This record gives sequence, C-alpha cells and structure tokens, in this order.
Amino acid sequence: MSLAWFLGARFRRGKQRNGYISFISFSSTAGIALGCFVLIVLLSIMNGFERELLTRILAVVPHGELYSISDEGIDDWQHAAKKLGEDPRISSVEPYTKITGMLQHKGKLRAIELTGLDLSYAKHDRWRDQVSKSDWVTFKNDENSVLLGAGFMTKLSLQPGDRISVLIPTATQDLSFKAPHTMSLTVAGALSIGGEMDNYVAMMHLDKASVEAGVRSGAQGLRFRLQDPYSAYETMRSIGYEFPQAVYISYWTRTQGHLYNDIQLVRTVVYIALTLVIAVACFNIVSSLVMAVREKRGAIAILKTMGASDRLIRQTFVIQGLINGVLGIVIGTVSGVLVAPNLSAIVTYIEKLTGVTLLSGDIYFIDFLPSELQWVDVAVTVSVALVLCLLATWYPASRAVNISPASALNG
Repeated sequence: MSLAWFLGARFRRGKQRNGYISFISFSSTAGIALGCFVLIVLLSIMNGFERELLTRILAVVPHGELYSISDEGIDDWQHAAKKLGEDPRISSVEPYTKITGMLQHKGKLRAIELTGLDLSYAKHDRWRDQVSKSDWVTFKNDENSVLLGAGFMTKLSLQPGDRISVLIPTATQDLSFKAPHTMSLTVAGALSIGGEMDNYVAMMHLDKASVEAGVRSGAQGLRFRLQDPYSAYETMRSIGYEFPQAVYISYWTRTQGHLYNDIQLVRTVVYIALTLVIAVACFNIVSSLVMAVREKRGAIAILKTMGASDRLIRQTFVIQGLINGVLGIVIGTVSGVLVAPNLSAIVTYIEKLTGVTLLSGDIYFIDFLPSELQWVDVAVTVSVALVLCLLATWYPASRAVNISPASALNG
C-alpha cells in the first residue's frame, strides 16, 4: 500500500504532456470543493430555519390543543391539567380561551385572534421572550390589558397605553347571530414573533377572556407543550381519545405545519441537487484518470514487467484519483465549517454594505438568515463525497490493469 501511495502521488505530481488533463483534474477538485461547501452551508441554513420555527413560532403556537365542543368549556380543567401534566410525553399544560373578533381603533377595523392565558402558567412559555420586560410588567399588573402583535400595532399606529375596542360576535342556539358586544382593552405592549402572525395574534388574561366569551368553566381548552414537538400528531390523538369529555383535537403540524414541510422539502431538494453537483465533479475525475492512464501506458507496462501486481496498479490509480477528490472534500468541508456558524453575521454585514434586505420581517417569520451547523450533516456530506470519488476512480483503475505490457511497449 505504501508503494501504491508513492506511485499515485508521483504520477499526480509528474509533468503531464497534455495540459488539458491538468485542467480537468483541477476542475474536478474545484467542483467537489464547491459542492461540499455549498451543501454544508445550505443544510446549516435549513437547520437554522427549523430552529427558529421551534423557538419563535412554537413559542406562541402550542404543540397541541384540546378544546371543548360546547360553550361550557373544559370541566374541572384544574384537575385535568394536573393529571395530564404527569404524562411523560407532556412538558407543560395550561388553560386558555380563544376569542375571534374585530379590533376597532379610530374608525379602523381589523380581524384579531385573542388568546386568554393564565399568567401563573406563563413561566413555562417561551413567548415571554418575545415581549419586552416593561411591557410584560404592565400586562401582568392589568387584567384589562392586551399584548398585540408588532405588525398589528404598526399598521394601526397603536402605542402602549392606547384604548381599543374588540367587537365579539354572539351566537344563539338557533345558529343565528345577535349584535356583537364590545370589549374594551388597554394596549400593554407589543408581541414580536415575526411574519404574518404579527398581524393578527394577541394575548390577554384568561379570566377576562372567559367572561367575555361566555365560557362558564373558566377555560375553553387546554394547550400542550410536548417533550417531542414532532410527535404532536400521535400524542394529541392519543390524549384526545382518552379524554373524558368530548373535545376537538388540534396540533401545530395542522395549523403551522406548512412551514416545517417547506423546510424539509427544500432540504431534500438541496441535498439531491448538490449531491448531483458533486457527482458531476466526480465524472471529471473519471475523465482525467482515463487520460492519465493513456498517458502512463508505458510506465504501467514497465511496472508490470518488473513484477507489479494488478492490485498494485489498481491501487495506484485509485489513490491518484482519490487525492484530487479528498483535496476537494477537505477544502470544501473546512470552508463550510468556517462559514456556516458565522453566516448570519456575514449576511448582515453584506446587507448593511449594499442596503439590500434579504429577508423581510413583514413577510417571513424572521428578518435575518439563520444558520446552525450540525456535525451529522458534515459527516454525511463527507461520506457521500468520498463514496462518489471512490466509485469514480474504479473504472479508470480497472482499465490500467487491463493494459498489456507487450502492446504498450511496442506501440
């Protein structure tokens, strides 16, 4: 094997009569390096989006919900929450009441979705991180206050301390509607989540919401945060079917799952596309090695007449091709590992330099490019690239083994 390494490195360093072979060899190394670099960076971006989805959107949107099919609400919700909280699959349970209405301010009307929460359970919620400390204190001390989405406040020119009115529709038993009743609230501050949710989400106190919605039990439903958010479908259906009261079942993959599905789809497309880029670069290894075998026919014949085995010849050209591939993999992987963790800062600097905003907070749920490097992605990328490089060297190495010393020397 040491002799094969020596010969492979010698053949690669040797001056080639055909400059085109050198160019093809360089392009294969550059292509593999670029493919590995871009694949690691883009997978890190997808990981970043997935992380922000879990920490931002799912900070406000619960992993799962059970809500009563009647206006009575959840019977003895305190006992139900305590019992369900003992389930090892569940991280926390909290009561809620949801109101859908029209917010009225200075002659303007906008649809709004108010969620009433018991603040004694808020210590479990990460959505508090999306509210400033002063706004949270104001909201906590005033039961008639409300936290509105940042986009909502911007579009209606609302400020903390403003009074707003919410028109709440009232249904009757014959499914007709009476004139809506009005609920007055004071704006405590802004809730900044990002994306479209900033334009309709709002938080208020549970007791106030239950009274205004006519929920007699004090809570319309229960919100769940699970140990594994991705098991929401199976877990919530299991809990809902065993619940002693008739309830509707909801989970985050049903309401916000399109975001997660989009991320996974893009991840798959990126992986397939860039793996093909690496594969194309590996075809250049095939081309360069085939031409190198033709150029080294005489050297191969001499080695064979000196007693070199077929295995040694094959290993020599496999190693020669792998040197180009491994060099590209190392360059691309090291570059990707260095750039991916700092990508957010790099993009922010470019945005300031050019004045171009890559992600708008009004459209997307974040206003920066997230990135999270995972070593599993690096390992998979390197493994796939190595396998493709090894496969690319096998055919030219096999052709080198089949060269006849007599014909090569006589030619």
